[in-house]
Amino acid sequence: MEVLTADICDAHPGEIEVAEPIMRHFGGRMRFHGETVTMKVHEDNVLVRKAVESPGGGRVLIVDGGGSLRRALLGDRLATLAAENGWSGVVINGCIRDSAEIAGIDLGVIALATNPRKSKKGGDGHQGTSVSFAGVTIRPGQYLYADEDGWVITARALHADALTS
Repeated sequence: MEVLTADICDAHPGEIEVAEPIMRHFGGRMRFHGETVTMKVHEDNVLVRKAVESPGGGRVLIVDGGGSLRRALLGDRLATLAAENGWSGVVINGCIRDSAEIAGIDLGVIALATNPRKSKKGGDGHQGTSVSFAGVTIRPGQYLYADEDGWVITARALHADALTS
């Protein structure tokens, strides 16, 4: 089901937060949406791996990497795992690597930039916490809608409403 962010914004202006356009699309899927799963890490992707190894159920993994541009938090192997396990997308306040390969994976991937350096493997971080970046606050269980125009956060699923408006 395709849901456009402009349609969501027009139909529900008081129910959305629009992310600032500071991030880029890298994945093979430009249009995606789903319930949010959040985590906060710093240059360490052990929790990211654990999340994408689990069933995604169409959800979107939100990774607040603190905006660090020094190490990648997602590469082609983790992106492949996420797609195979049914995640709709991954949004990273930080970097990815293997961008050419990720562009061919049927997964939405939004991040700040690329960096070839791999992440640390200490397992540090927090899951299920509110995170704030790109001018929005994202809580677990909210909904993210993304397309070529950007991405928005809503407190509830709006895609059934968007199709009827």
